[in-house]
Amino acid sequence: MGTRDAVSKAPEDQYTAEPFVPAKARSLNTLREAAAGCRGCPLHRDATQTVFGAGNAHARVMLVGEQPGDMEDREGRPFVGPAGRLLDRALDEAGIDPGDAYVTNAVKHFKFTQAEPRKRRIHKAPSLREMTACGPWLAAELALVEPELIVILGATAGKALLGSSFRVTQVRGTVLEEEIHGRRERLVPTVHPSSVLRADDREAAYRGLVSDLKVAARVLA
Repeated sequence: MGTRDAVSKAPEDQYTAEPFVPAKARSLNTLREAAAGCRGCPLHRDATQTVFGAGNAHARVMLVGEQPGDMEDREGRPFVGPAGRLLDRALDEAGIDPGDAYVTNAVKHFKFTQAEPRKRRIHKAPSLREMTACGPWLAAELALVEPELIVILGATAGKALLGSSFRVTQVRGTVLEEEIHGRRERLVPTVHPSSVLRADDREAAYRGLVSDLKVAARVLA
């Protein structure tokens, strides 16, 4: 059994993307090509493809979400669905040009449940071990982009970066400074845009997201 097969069939506590990450990648394209063959955990088995980060390779701000959704899994790009469009609108309103940002996810494969092959695929939150397994890709992205600020989009992304005790409701809209993958980073947590779409009071939830992003804009000013 080769290394790639061995990793994907390892016990959950041994999941890791490390063997698939180029040791000295000099570009995001190199990382993206390598990530297409990642077998670091079993999520690759059912997903259509790896969904790597996208955007400005020299972005001052990196936005980190949870994982690809159904549409992202099919198209191979992050934040291309309704939540992505809402995020772009909120960024623009907050004073951050979406075109100047880099967007990615803590987990690069779509995790879902599906009752029958033709039924709709239902998003399922990745486990902490799956997020940890995918961490080497995020570390490599951070090392190449070197953003001035990370915007955490939602609880899952926060747990992937800051640990299982992270609670987005407790720290959203604040500026944190933490050691992330060997780099001292500034971070502004907020909710995931998909939660705005699910909110009973969508307008209030959207205003809250914009307010948090304005904190990020002030950090970048």
